[in-house]
Amino acid sequence: MSNPRKSTKARLIEAALDLFAERGVTETTTKAVAERAQVNEVTLFRNFGNKYRLLLAVLEDSAVFAKLVHSLVEKANSRGNVADFLEEYIQECLRTLNKAPDLVRSIVGEAKNYPQENRLALGKGLSQANRYVANYLEEVIVAQNLETDLTCEQIVNLLNFLLLGYFIIESTTEGATFWDEEDDFLTSVVQLFLKGALTGSDTPDLNLISNVAPQVPTITDLPASLVKSLFRIAKKAGKQEYALVYVLFGAGLTPEEILHLERSHSVVEPNQHILQINYGIKRQVPLNQWVMGLRYGSNTINPLIQWLRSRKDEPTAAIFIGEGNKPLTPEELAAIWHRLTCNLITPQGTQPTIEQARQTWCIEMIIRGIALEDLSIISGMEIKQLQQYAQRARNKAALEAAARLDQKKS
Repeated sequence: MSNPRKSTKARLIEAALDLFAERGVTETTTKAVAERAQVNEVTLFRNFGNKYRLLLAVLEDSAVFAKLVHSLVEKANSRGNVADFLEEYIQECLRTLNKAPDLVRSIVGEAKNYPQENRLALGKGLSQANRYVANYLEEVIVAQNLETDLTCEQIVNLLNFLLLGYFIIESTTEGATFWDEEDDFLTSVVQLFLKGALTGSDTPDLNLISNVAPQVPTITDLPASLVKSLFRIAKKAGKQEYALVYVLFGAGLTPEEILHLERSHSVVEPNQHILQINYGIKRQVPLNQWVMGLRYGSNTINPLIQWLRSRKDEPTAAIFIGEGNKPLTPEELAAIWHRLTCNLITPQGTQPTIEQARQTWCIEMIIRGIALEDLSIISGMEIKQLQQYAQRARNKAALEAAARLDQKKS
C-alpha cells in the first residue's frame, strides 16, 4: 500500500517503477500506474503528460541508480581485495538484475523507441553508476599496487557490458550452454579481468615447490573466498586434483610430504581420518573435514577417499600419481598447482604458492583454538616458528571482532 505521506509525484514514480519491473514498460498502462498509486489517471497526465515522461522521471530519480550501485559497492566493500570485490560485485549485479528481469529486458529491447530525452537520462544514469564503481575500484588497485593498461572506468564499462549481455542471453534464450552454471560464468569473468586487465604476467613458475622459500612475506595465508574458488576449480579439474587441494588445506602438509604419501598412510578411524607422515618428521596428522568454514566430507567419504576408490592402478603405492601411473614428481606437482591457480590472485597481487596452503592451515587451526604445543606435534614445526602464525591469527580475530562491532546498531 502506498504511503499517504509521500507526494503524488513520488507515489506515481514508485508505482511506475514497481509495475515496470513486474510487467515491462510496454505492458504497463498509465491506468495501472494510477491505480497502484491510488490516484486518478488524469492526475498522472497532469504531472507527467504521458507514460514516457513518467519513465523519464523514473530514470532521472537519483535513487534508481545511485542507491542500487551504492548498495552493490557497500556489500562488495567488505571484501579484502580486488578478486573478492569483483566476485561479490558480479554476484550482486546478477541478483539485482534477476529481481526485475522484465524491466531490464523491456528497457534494453525498447530503448530505441524511446524519446531522445529518455535515452539521454538512461545513459546519464548508467554513466554515473559506472563512475561510482570505478572510483572505488581505483582505490583498491592503488592500495594493492596493481598495474593496468586500462582506466578504471574502462574496466567497469567492460565488466557491466559482460554482465548485461550474459543476463540478456540467459533470460531470453533456451538451450544455450555457454556456461554450465552461473558460478562458471562468474569465475571466468573474474579470471579474465584479473589476468587480462589487472596483471601483466602469466609466466608459469615451476619452482613453486622447490626447497628455496618463495619471495613472499613471512606469513601470507589465503582468504576464504580464494580457497573456495581453488576447491571449485580443483573439483572440476579431476578427482586427483580435488584430493590434492583437500589434503593441502585439510592437513597442512608440505609439498615433499605430499609426494611421499602412500595408500597405506591413509588411515580411516571410526571418528577420524588420519594421515601417517613417514617422510621428514614422522607424525600423524588429522585430515580436517571442514576447511575455511565449508565442509568437504567426513572421515568415511571425502575427496581423498573418493580419489583412492577410483584408482585402477593397484600396484602403485603412491597416493598421488603422474605420468605412467608412477609417483608424482616435484615438477608434475608444480605443474598441477600452476594449472589450478594460474587465474587466481592473492591480496598481495601475486599467484598463490603451494606453500601458502600450509600457512593457511596453521592459522585456521590456531583460530579454531588448538594449543601451540599440540599444533607443533601435528605440524612438525617448533613452537617458536608457530609464534608468528599465532600473531597473524590474533590479527585476523581482531579484524573479525571489529567487523562484528560495526554490524551492531549504536
